[in-house]
Amino acid sequence: MNSVDQAIASQLANIEKRSGKSLAELAAIVAASGLDKHGEIRDLLMRELGLGHGDANTLTHHVMRTDGASAAADRGLGADQVLDEIYSGPKADLRPIHEALMAAIQAFDGAFEIAPKKGYVSLRRKKQFAMIGPATKTQVELGLNAKDLPGGRLTAVPAGGMCNFKLRLSGAGEVDAELVGWLRQAFEAAG
Repeated sequence: MNSVDQAIASQLANIEKRSGKSLAELAAIVAASGLDKHGEIRDLLMRELGLGHGDANTLTHHVMRTDGASAAADRGLGADQVLDEIYSGPKADLRPIHEALMAAIQAFDGAFEIAPKKGYVSLRRKKQFAMIGPATKTQVELGLNAKDLPGGRLTAVPAGGMCNFKLRLSGAGEVDAELVGWLRQAFEAAG
């Protein structure tokens, strides 16, 4: 099981614990509602069970038999296939950087949603906290949404962008304690 699948499985297990209901019971609630549109089901789960947006979204994808990534599902691809597509050809050597970042984030306490897009992966709780994807053939770009992060390796992004800060990584070894601290700040600020 790769890091994306592990994160989704962990998030679903946390949803079961917090709701006090099994996935089968949650699916039965959705089925009994008679709803069939993603947004309607997500809103029902948020309203009736008090789930946050990310948890309700992931559970909706699970119940609707998708992989937790609407863009990937729209293209008929699973999360693994999207990552294989993102990190293919000359960018294949960048996948360990992505995996190192995901491993660090999965160690945090709290659920989050993984939404693979065409060329990157969006990570969100109540709001997006990070984006990960190849910037070049030799670097992965990490975008972070958090306020008041220190300068140094981080580059501030002008207002109106999808992230407040960005950082380019050339190797998995660059995912150090300082970077994990910034990830944690962004993660906690989004939840």
